[in-house]
Amino acid sequence: MTHARSERAALCDLLDRLGPGEPTLCAGWDTYDLAAHLVLRERRPDAMPGIALPALAGRTASVQRALKAKHPFPELVGLVRKPGGVYRLSFLDTAVNTIEYFVHHEDVRRAQPDWAPRELPADLEDLIWKRLSGMAKMMLRRSPVGVVLHRRGGGARSVVLGGAQQGPKVEVSGPASELLLFCFGRQEHSRAEVTGDAEAVERLRSARLGV
Repeated sequence: MTHARSERAALCDLLDRLGPGEPTLCAGWDTYDLAAHLVLRERRPDAMPGIALPALAGRTASVQRALKAKHPFPELVGLVRKPGGVYRLSFLDTAVNTIEYFVHHEDVRRAQPDWAPRELPADLEDLIWKRLSGMAKMMLRRSPVGVVLHRRGGGARSVVLGGAQQGPKVEVSGPASELLLFCFGRQEHSRAEVTGDAEAVERLRSARLGV
């Protein structure tokens, strides 16, 4: 099973266990909202543009609400469990959904009071670092301070520069998975270590990061 499929399955198992109305790290969304978002993303391409384009966000939100009204929560989770549309093709599912489902799985896990970090397979950490290395500058584009990402583990220590290039730099260190969550705007729930000038660190921790 690919990592995209295993993260999808684990997320759906967790959603089934928790039920609707439980918190997530996605601002304003509970577990029911997240399930509807994932179904929309794969099965309603007509409503997808609003995920990225604020001018179309109203229609996307309307379709998401309609999916919740039409499908009971277990039914929505069942739709998430089966890759839809082009993502039935395993290579596309891997290319697009490995990071998506890893992050959303952690969005649900880390919103629960008893969560603890997982030890991920080495090849998944490697894949996450590869993707993060290509996405970091975009994800950190709104950072008010310079950022240096240091990956720990995986043999080599790698560095990516992002954020403001002038002024103080903040170092964010940890496994690739924790760095990814930090850069996706989950700073408060990432176990990455953040060091540097105290004011710069605080500005980075409260910044709006992510895609």
